[in-house]
Formats: sequence, structure tokens, C-alpha cells
Amino acid sequence: MIDPELLAYDFDEEQAGFDEPAEVAAPESPSLFRRAAVAVLALGSLGSLLFLAGLDLGGGWFALAATLGLTMAGAVLVFLSRFGGTTPGIKHDGTFFRGVQNKNLVGWGLGLFITGFYVVLYFYDDLRALGMPAVLERGIRLTDPLAELLTGKAADRWFLYGSLYTAAILVFGVRMFLKYRHNRYQLVRTASVMFFQLGFAFLLPNLLKLFHRPEFYFTYFWPLKREYLFPDTIASLTQNGASLGVFMVFWGAVMTFVATPALTYLYGKRWYCSWVCGCGGLAETLGDPWRQQSSKSTSAWVVERWLIHGVLVFITLTTALLWINSATAGSVFGGASQTLSKAYGFYIGAIFSGVVGVGFYPLMGSRVWCRFGCPMAAILGLLQRAFSRFRITTNGGQCMSCGNCSTYCEMGIDVRAYAQSGENIVRASCVGCGVCAAVCPRGVLKLENGPKETRFEGSSEPVRAFLESFRQPDIYDYAAWPTDPAAAEAETAAEARRPAAGERVGEGR
Repeated sequence: MIDPELLAYDFDEEQAGFDEPAEVAAPESPSLFRRAAVAVLALGSLGSLLFLAGLDLGGGWFALAATLGLTMAGAVLVFLSRFGGTTPGIKHDGTFFRGVQNKNLVGWGLGLFITGFYVVLYFYDDLRALGMPAVLERGIRLTDPLAELLTGKAADRWFLYGSLYTAAILVFGVRMFLKYRHNRYQLVRTASVMFFQLGFAFLLPNLLKLFHRPEFYFTYFWPLKREYLFPDTIASLTQNGASLGVFMVFWGAVMTFVATPALTYLYGKRWYCSWVCGCGGLAETLGDPWRQQSSKSTSAWVVERWLIHGVLVFITLTTALLWINSATAGSVFGGASQTLSKAYGFYIGAIFSGVVGVGFYPLMGSRVWCRFGCPMAAILGLLQRAFSRFRITTNGGQCMSCGNCSTYCEMGIDVRAYAQSGENIVRASCVGCGVCAAVCPRGVLKLENGPKETRFEGSSEPVRAFLESFRQPDIYDYAAWPTDPAAAEAETAAEARRPAAGERVGEGR
């Protein structure tokens, strides 16, 4: 029944002395520095478009500086004007009011543009054979000076791609430095991915080609770099007893079978996915504006677990068949193993990891490939789930349910659900990026390493926990959680003592 006093409530705002609301001040005009920064970015973008359209711009290093160099410098200046002079702290103001970050027409258009670029890049020769103009040639020629310096020969489309990829990580890495400058973990982690991308994924492989050595990426190994464990690749690297090639094979084997389990035990999958890997590096820098687009639904989690482990089974089976075929000279499976290898390269290596993995940043978040398809992430996740010391601890008593942690989790984890229940976050998909802790206004979350026996109930038996993780009930279905019998009995007794609906305490039932 509604209180009669509430219905009779009468209040006159004018008599209480409330005046008209103050007029909202007009937004300040952009500073001179911000205008100059946008002008530099615009000039670089214009120069790039004119060069791609056929304007020579003098060629060589000048053309490269007037296009890509000026664009990079302009972007860095824009980021400085955006975050410089502001108070260090959480910087997500206006995220859900910028259409490009929330799947409006601009966001969809950007997603289609990136996807189209990857389609042209990966299938350039096939498309050219079908009559498509040489749309990448001008861009490739633009990077010739850099390619000749690093490799001793003219650029190709993969050198162009590597240059753009590295430039994106470096430029948007500066943005990460400025945006998360209040968080030391983010600063060090961003510096790490920038270092490994520039040094080990761009400069070193190209310098190896300059000295007529095999191109090799020391930060990638099986199963992410699947061919590094294929018999043909190993035979090619070790032919004629090449000492460097033997070391490369040894390095790949040690990193796959020794370093990966050891480092994951100590630090979780973050040591690779968030500190070293180029795929994760691009997601954490260029992809940061779209991390909130990752789906947090239970159905997405189900799809994630089936897809990522399916890809792992696919590449494991393919690798095993290739070795069996190599040992039996093809007498067992014939061409089946090569067919599987080509299928994996097309559907997973090109379509999934490239076209979808990056092209869908504006639509599905920055970790589409890492979350749903990367076999390396799958292995690391299985090890992290049951055998690692890493966890994100939560202080549920301090949680105010703002939801920042869940919103900005790029892996689609509902972090708030764990925080509110006081549970450590030990999900296999967690890459330990630490952004959930960085955006928490109350310091509820903390990335920690500790005794694995204290990570979650049952973690003292890692093998059993590992096997049971495949049939673990949904974390959101609280009624399905396994409960302690004594606790369940106490909860039942407490429920029996609670007053019925509409009954006042002390009146009985």
C-alpha cells in the first residue's frame, strides 16, 4: 500500500528558490598546438593519397618522409594534444559517444576498409590474375628505400605490410603511454611489445635477409608459427649443416616445449600474449579504442572454447600427419597432409588471423583472433588454467559495481562477476593485459603470482583440475557451482529461518 503522505506531497520549486539552470558554457576552441597537430596529420594523409594516386613527390626517402613519416608524426602529435596536460588517470571519457568506437556507419566503414585491405594483401596475386589493377604497387614502391637499407633489395607487399604493422604498434604505443601513464604495468608492458615488434619481428628478420640468411622470427614458434615445426621447414633450415639454421630449429623447439610451459607456470599466458606476441601487440595498441566491443555473453564464451580448441586440434593433427608422411615417404596418407596444411594456411592463417582477426577490430573488439582462433593462446590457456601461479585477485568488499573492468576486458570476461563474488580470476582466456585493474577506480583487482594451490578451490590437484575444466559449469550459473555440503546445509537452515514475503519479523508464520 502506498503511503498517503507520499501521495499528498506537494513541492513548489519556485517558492523554494530554485532559479533557471545556468547556461552551459560553449566548448573551448582547440588549442594552437592541437590545430597544428591535426594539420600535420592532414598533410601526411594528403601526401599519402597523392602518392598512391600517382604523384611522384620526389621519390626515395623524401617521399617516404612526406607520406608515412609525416602521418606518423601527426598522429603522435594529435595524441599528445589529446592527453597532454590532463590529469593522469582513467581516460575513457566519451567512449560510447564516438560512433567509430561503437559500430555506427563510420565504424562499419572502417571495419570494411581494414577487411578489404587484408583481402587484397593476402590474395593479391590471385586478384591480379583476375584483372584487378596493381593497387598495391605504389605503396610497395614507397617503402623501397627502407627495404633496400634493411634487406638489400626492393620491397614487396609483405615488407610494406610489416612496415605498416610496425608503424601502427609504435604510433599507437605512444597513445597507450599517454593514456595509461598512471599505471606502471601498462607502461612497461607497452614498451615491451613495441621493442619486440620493432627489434625481433621487423628489423632482425629483414637484416637476416640482408646477410643472405634464412628469414626467421624469434618471437614466433609452433603452433602460432606452424611451419617452424613442419619437416620441410626444418630440412630447409638445417640443410648442409648450416649452424645458424640448426640454432633456429633448436630455438623453436626449446621455446615450444620447454620455455612455454616454464614461463606460463611462472607468469601465466601474459608473458607471451601481452608482452611479446606481435598479434597481441597490435591488439593492445592499435586495437585499444575497440576493446569494449568484445562480447561478454555466455554464448560467446561457448563459441570461444569450441573454436580455439578446434583450431589447436586442427594444427596438431596437421603437424602429426606431415611428420608421418615425411617418415613414410607419403605411403600412409598420400597427399592428405599437404591438403590439410594448405587448408589451414588459407582458412586459419589468412582468413581467420588476418582478414577477420584485424579487420573486425571495430566490430568485435581487438582480440578476435587471440580469443577465438589462436592455437598458441589455446595451449597457454590450458596451462594457465590449472598449472600456473598467475591469477588476478579481487577484493569484492571494495567493488562498487561500476562495470569498468568488464566493459574494457578485450577477452570478453565478465570481470565484475568475479569481483563481486570475491573469486580469483583464473580464466584460460585471460591474457593478463591488466587493463581491468588500470580502469578500476577502487583498486579492487590486482595481478599476482603466488602458490598455485591458493588460486582456486581444487588447484592443489592441477591434473584433476585440468581435466575437470573441460566440463566446468558456467561461471555465471551460480546454481550450478559445486558447493561444500556443510555450507549448503547451513544455507538451507538459514533460508528456513527467513520471514516469508509480507511477514513482519517477530510475528511468526
